[in-house]
Amino acid sequence: MAVVLDADRCFDPDPAVRRVARELYEETRRLPIVSPHGHVDPEILARDEPFAEPAALIVQPDHYILRLLYARGVPLETMGIPRRDGAPVETDPCKVWQRFADHYYLFRGTPTGAWLDYELHEVFGVRDRLSPETAPRIYDEIRERLSSPEFRPRALFERFGIEVLATTDRASDPLEHHRAIRESGWTGRVIPCFRPDAVLRIASPEWRAELETPLVDYAEFLHALEDRRTFFKRMGATATDHAVLEPYTTWLPPNEAEVLYQRARQGDVTPADERRFMGHLLMEMARLSLEDGLVMQIHAGALRDHNRPLFQLFGADRGGDIPVATEFTRNLRALLNAYGNDPRFTLVVFTLDESTYSRELAPLAGHYPAMRLGPPWWFHDSLEGMRRFRERTTETAGIYKTAGFNDDTRAFCSIPARHDLARRADANFLAGLVARHMIDTSDARRMARALAYELAKETYKL
Repeated sequence: MAVVLDADRCFDPDPAVRRVARELYEETRRLPIVSPHGHVDPEILARDEPFAEPAALIVQPDHYILRLLYARGVPLETMGIPRRDGAPVETDPCKVWQRFADHYYLFRGTPTGAWLDYELHEVFGVRDRLSPETAPRIYDEIRERLSSPEFRPRALFERFGIEVLATTDRASDPLEHHRAIRESGWTGRVIPCFRPDAVLRIASPEWRAELETPLVDYAEFLHALEDRRTFFKRMGATATDHAVLEPYTTWLPPNEAEVLYQRARQGDVTPADERRFMGHLLMEMARLSLEDGLVMQIHAGALRDHNRPLFQLFGADRGGDIPVATEFTRNLRALLNAYGNDPRFTLVVFTLDESTYSRELAPLAGHYPAMRLGPPWWFHDSLEGMRRFRERTTETAGIYKTAGFNDDTRAFCSIPARHDLARRADANFLAGLVARHMIDTSDARRMARALAYELAKETYKL
């Protein structure tokens, strides 16, 4: 059956709201994409080689897809996801694609379904609905397109209208792919982001292996972090990122930081020790941001690898992370009291706990000059999730204390789909304010452009 995406999808059924939403969206839909936080592998753009085939491009890198398949009982081995123990998995991409199509109904009504429909129909020009029957034909159609120059990574980057794309990179990453992009003469702007999580988790068995060289004391450890930040900034980075279970911040006495560091070197620290050490290092990272100007991001509230058997078989980022309740007002007080009033500092905070939107995050961002709210993240970057975020934060913080939109994706071809959904959601929200006479259409037009483009550039110093 032929499929054409409805031009008014995601807009309110009220014709008065829908009309304004359509007008606002038409003014923002073609704005350049600013992607200040994401997880696309820079090697894709450094090598600029043709994508191998549809399953490896669309299905296997996307943990949004994998988690719903796994939840329905589809073994990840059958989707070609490699096991850590080297046991055999499906190696035929056509079978992986067919299994994906057999379960495509799982994505109905989800943001993943909306993104996938956009990718298939707008990026790849597919005109049939993906189903068990159409899967082989659509696979061949996409594979044929992927062999053409127009579907090479850099060509797609330019077709998508990406102005800047930030990756997320370990503190120890040599950034050779970023260097290769810069030296290639290609004008696409791809920048790194400094993410030191692995070297801050001192209770992790892998912690010492994350250090590039033996660092004899805490002062040397901190100096090494400063050096890496300097290197990342020289390579184009404008931000750091910190993924934490809770956004706890505190200053430790110098002797306690040293004691904890030395105990970590001996492998003798507890989770409670790590919590205090990380809380202290978040303060240090904020202090360093005042010096080097890097924007500080905190992504809080994901209990990583909740499904331990899954993690042991397949590793991280396979859909086994689960949100937890998160507190910000007390946890961030030390950091915000120290640096939140300084106009040189920018702190972007993300949460998976929607209950904090109106109770904590909007009041904090609506008061501290340095703080901005990151967009709805991960489980909430959906049509309804974006609506809830705007409804619960705008009255207290306004839109100009938010950071615009970022796609936070590993799936390269989903970038325009995610930005399109966000632009539709924001156009619809603003149209509702116009219909209720809270703002006029000229206000809405300026606000729509800010949300789609300007706020991300301003927040991340792009």
